[in-house]
Amino acid sequence: MTKLITRDDLKAAIDSRTVTVIDALGGMYYEQQHLPGALPLVGEDVALQASSLLPDKDAAIITYCSNVSCPNSQNVANMLTAAGYSNIRKYSEGIQDWVEAGLPIESGAYIRP
Repeated sequence: MTKLITRDDLKAAIDSRTVTVIDALGGMYYEQQHLPGALPLVGEDVALQASSLLPDKDAAIITYCSNVSCPNSQNVANMLTAAGYSNIRKYSEGIQDWVEAGLPIESGAYIRP
């Protein structure tokens, strides 16, 4: 099972820019709202996109999806772990908890650099 991260610890990590946050919902859900700086990566895209999106396999990476009942963040975390990423954690409460806490979100499509 993937290690968990609390909302407060995730907020601190985002503010200090010490993590890469992965939105495991993707698509229109990502465009509508996502955590600050989050990158979209859904399960079916991990094999093709992980190495270019996440070149450092030792970097701190946090996955999240909608809420505790959403399996996407765990699925992506499992795939990244299987691909050799060593520092994966999951924000299991997801964007629902983040929004309910009144924390900032972003919206719009992701433009790859």
